[in-house]
Amino acid sequence: MSGTPLTIRDYHDAYRTGSLTPTQAVEDFFRRHEARADSAVFITLRSRAELLADAHALERSAPSSPQFDATQPLYGVPVAVKDNIDVAGLPTTAACPDFAYTPSRDATVVARLRAAGALIVGKTNLDQFATGLAGVRSPYGVPRNVVDASLVPGGSSSGSAVAVAAGLVPIALGTDTAGSGRVPAGMNGIVGLKPTFGAVSTCGVVPACRSLDCVSVFARTVVDAYATYMAIAGFDEADPFSRPVVARPLGPLPPVIRLGVPRAPSRRFGGDSAAEAAFDRTVAAAARLGAQLQQVDLARMFEVARLLYEGPWVAERYQAIRTFVEHSPSSLHPVTRQIIERAKDYSAADAFAGFYRLAELRRACEPIWRDVDMLLVPTFPRPKALSELSADPIGANSELGTYTNFVNLLDLCALAVPGTRRADGLPGGVTLIAQTGQDALIAEFGARLNDHVTEGAGIAKPPSATTLVPRAAEPDIEIVAVGAHMSGMPLNGELLAHEARFLRAASTTPDYRLFALPDGPPHRPGLLRVGEGQGAKIEVEVWALPPAPLAKLIAAIPPPLTIGTIRLVDGTSPKGFLVESAATRGAEDISSHGGWRSFVTSRSHRLGSLSTGG
Repeated sequence: MSGTPLTIRDYHDAYRTGSLTPTQAVEDFFRRHEARADSAVFITLRSRAELLADAHALERSAPSSPQFDATQPLYGVPVAVKDNIDVAGLPTTAACPDFAYTPSRDATVVARLRAAGALIVGKTNLDQFATGLAGVRSPYGVPRNVVDASLVPGGSSSGSAVAVAAGLVPIALGTDTAGSGRVPAGMNGIVGLKPTFGAVSTCGVVPACRSLDCVSVFARTVVDAYATYMAIAGFDEADPFSRPVVARPLGPLPPVIRLGVPRAPSRRFGGDSAAEAAFDRTVAAAARLGAQLQQVDLARMFEVARLLYEGPWVAERYQAIRTFVEHSPSSLHPVTRQIIERAKDYSAADAFAGFYRLAELRRACEPIWRDVDMLLVPTFPRPKALSELSADPIGANSELGTYTNFVNLLDLCALAVPGTRRADGLPGGVTLIAQTGQDALIAEFGARLNDHVTEGAGIAKPPSATTLVPRAAEPDIEIVAVGAHMSGMPLNGELLAHEARFLRAASTTPDYRLFALPDGPPHRPGLLRVGEGQGAKIEVEVWALPPAPLAKLIAAIPPPLTIGTIRLVDGTSPKGFLVESAATRGAEDISSHGGWRSFVTSRSHRLGSLSTGG
């Protein structure tokens, strides 16, 4: 194979054509690793003999081509694993030699990687006990930043990010508590997916803050990151923090995406004008993709972020390795020890005070999601040089987490992607953030944004997202949105909060009338079936929800709205929002507008004309 870094699709295409075998892929990995000559990327590599044995086993049991990517979506794909995640037979060190143990069984995520056909090549370096965002707190050395060797690689998942960015493997697992799955991605110009908390099991993962930890995915494309996420996600009864979050396949974007960007007082770049200019160009690229930009004040989110290291959550890090710290404090990296031992300054009362303050701040942040579908923020304010971390190991590290530290505390999902290139060539990048369960939404938009900015920079465009991710059986139920629940409308956030995903724009058969009901705000439409030939075609949107969230949504629908079957011109008859006929008496018939969005736009224009005297 060529020296060009490969994607999952590249591997599968090569396997189908016979130009590559899993055995050859193993040999290619070792050649690339030797050529990179960076001993700090991996803490432990599996032996060539073990990996070749796994490759031979895959070759003997290969499903018939070309269906293997549906049954084993990671067939023959080399994958690296952060060394705080158990791989049976390999030491788990968490970058602390005295802590090391050798597990007899795989972490759940590793078992799922193997079941998906992946080749586990070894364990990658990290900031000790996953405490840090710079990637320099490890006795096993500092992996070289792929963009600029004078810069920190980012952490704590330093080795995983560099392994992918250097083309050693197409996929690597990390963990993310405060940004460890996003900052290293940004520092090395790759993709970092931080899923919804509980969607991926942490059973067999050395905890940092167990109530916040997520297993993350590094890849060169959003497509590969999300395909891996689908392969490893799923409820795990053995993990008390696991949640039944549905990992949905990628699909079309809603017609309207409301994108929140930091308002001027919330823009923090540490005085780096090149970073700010690159971010502005990426925001402009998002607008060209059709996103409606909304200015958002992040002040409350930054206050949440301060709780993570300036509040009692430091005590959770202490609890994670409490026995080890108390018996072997000198075994810790000096900076790691300095941070974790601060937990002794907090009492149980302080912990409860922190929980109460977090609950208040979560409530204060909720209105943001009524106005936006996702946030677009810098992944970090500015890149950091190794020399800066030597001079100020804690302050410089903390600045890297400016836009990441609040995400897990607020129970949000996030996706870091390379942004528009900085003028000076240093790494940058942006992160999309959305509500719980909206991983597919940010991945689909992130894939398009990444395509757009890389194409504009003259970089080869990654394959389309919708062609790579296998579409699994979908247990979701279709629901027709008629008015304020449509994309870009005031109540669309309710659908997103119930884990809804957009399927398609559609129109009803000409058997319906649309009314503007005399209440609100928000003003609501009423869709009423009046009989064949007596109505009009009304523009609607079809969304899909899992059964349980749909039941909650239906239970909250106020009269005179109801749920019924709606006939669409595409021949389908999903359930949707209708209105009781009695409620339309005296209501304005707006069927001539052809849909609620057109009516709202027309009314806005009319009111604007009246207010200006025209």
